[in-house]
Amino acid sequence: MRPEKEFLIREASNHLEKSTYFFLTDYKGINAEQTTELRAKLAERGAEFHVLKNSSLRLAAKEKNLPDLSEFLNGHTAIVVGGEDASGVAKDLGKYFKATEKVKVKGGLLGDRTLTADEVQQLSKLPSLEVIRAQLLSLMNTPATQVVSILNRPAQGLLNVLQAKAKKDN
Repeated sequence: MRPEKEFLIREASNHLEKSTYFFLTDYKGINAEQTTELRAKLAERGAEFHVLKNSSLRLAAKEKNLPDLSEFLNGHTAIVVGGEDASGVAKDLGKYFKATEKVKVKGGLLGDRTLTADEVQQLSKLPSLEVIRAQLLSLMNTPATQVVSILNRPAQGLLNVLQAKAKKDN
């Protein structure tokens, strides 16, 4: 294999290792300024946008024993990887596509599951990681609040009895 091809496959392989998910997009019609804008937006979430050759990505995925991505590897392909919040990154991609009608999501991979474009869109509708964490924290705090309330009831009852007795004596 030619050294240039080995380099491209190694580069694609490195991108696949950056997170537990990736999204494949069609970047046709996006210019350098728009690419920079998209990269900056994705960087806020720790994600990256890279243009790759389909053949290099196909070979790198095969080396990593990933599911077959052939159905997504046609035309102009870019990969979005990185960051903790797959839902937030998908949401940003969806917003960018809506605003510019460019960078259409072809599909992706989340863990070991292949995602279609529709499934990526559904993922983008989930709450962000920060919202999910806040909801979980709220759920965890609710029982503690209820326990404190229950433990406080006997003391409150005793206080009410003493106040009633004091009013009666006056």
